[in-house]
Amino acid sequence: MAAPSNATTAAGDEATELSKQYDTPLGLAHTTMQALKDRIKLHYDLASDYYLNLWGEHIHHGYWPTEASKATDSKETAQINLIRLLLDISGLAAPPPDNNANTTAKPLRILDVGCGIGGTSRYLARTLGATVTGITISGKQVQIATRLSKSAAAAASSASSAPSSSDGTTPANASEDEEAGFIPLAAAESSSSGSGGKVRFLELDAEKMGDFFSSSPGRSSSRNSSSSSAPGKEEVKEEEEAGAFDVVWISEALSHFPDKALFFRNAHRLLRGGGRGRLVLADWFKAEGLVEGGAEFERDIRPIEDGMLLPPLCTQQEYVNMAAAAGLQVLSAPKDISADVSKTWDISWSLVQNPSLWAFAFSQGRDGIAFLQAFRAMRRGYANGTFRYAVMSFVKP
Repeated sequence: MAAPSNATTAAGDEATELSKQYDTPLGLAHTTMQALKDRIKLHYDLASDYYLNLWGEHIHHGYWPTEASKATDSKETAQINLIRLLLDISGLAAPPPDNNANTTAKPLRILDVGCGIGGTSRYLARTLGATVTGITISGKQVQIATRLSKSAAAAASSASSAPSSSDGTTPANASEDEEAGFIPLAAAESSSSGSGGKVRFLELDAEKMGDFFSSSPGRSSSRNSSSSSAPGKEEVKEEEEAGAFDVVWISEALSHFPDKALFFRNAHRLLRGGGRGRLVLADWFKAEGLVEGGAEFERDIRPIEDGMLLPPLCTQQEYVNMAAAAGLQVLSAPKDISADVSKTWDISWSLVQNPSLWAFAFSQGRDGIAFLQAFRAMRRGYANGTFRYAVMSFVKP
């Protein structure tokens, strides 16, 4: 398909007078993967306050599954719709089954990879009564996520009659939570557990998460406190389970990772086995059959990879293949919801028509302007069917 001529405008590619003032060519190649990671970190360090002000605490697409929702649901409601869809396809609306029926149910341990400013982490903690650890490459996002979580805890505490701690929270095991950096949250009205969970946020390159959490105190304490003799099989099993996560959750972050296969291996490494550990995933994809260098790829996908700071985009099937190679099994096959999330970028393009935002982007150099201009490429890619969005889930056998 040929690129549109100057006399026509591709669907979803409408420029504005403001964007024309800051026109910049898109489609430049990245230099090295480390340089790209440095640019991603800088971007989120600089832009996260703007994300919060413009888009709210959930930095991900909205999901409008029906014509009625497209007509009436706000972007905030649509973002929660997406989280609920992910809970549904992974079976997490109810806790995963435990093979030991005599064991008292423990809160789900969730690792939220690429947690942004913590909106989803807080939702999962409050709705599932889960213990959620969010990781992000951006120190600024950790600061914002922690601040918002403490504010939510304080607000909930002041609205109740329970005695509160100095930061407004009311944990039963305050000293343990504080030592681990967790912030207890009140339960949501829709909580499936009837009790609130807790969250913490860490600055961590996700490519290092396998080693980081495998060597955490929770996984090594029993061995360190034992005698010099080698632990028995049951002790090793208990130790491994103590450090494992029930859920690895990743929403719109994996497309940023240079080594996606490593992520799937790390997820398998950190998840509980026996059919209990779930990998829950939402992400951006290129359509099947696009050829790098082809007209459609260069017109739609290359500008998105450039402006959104992405390594080469994958297809949905490539994610399935990498998950299988890592030892994970498909729980819910890729569900393409592109048509039901594309409204996100119509709203976003409208929201960024603010001269001060473009001036700020300009002050950050070429990457800042390319990011905003890439909103048009996102709209165009969705309209042309070359850019896709899908959700999927996997289980560790």
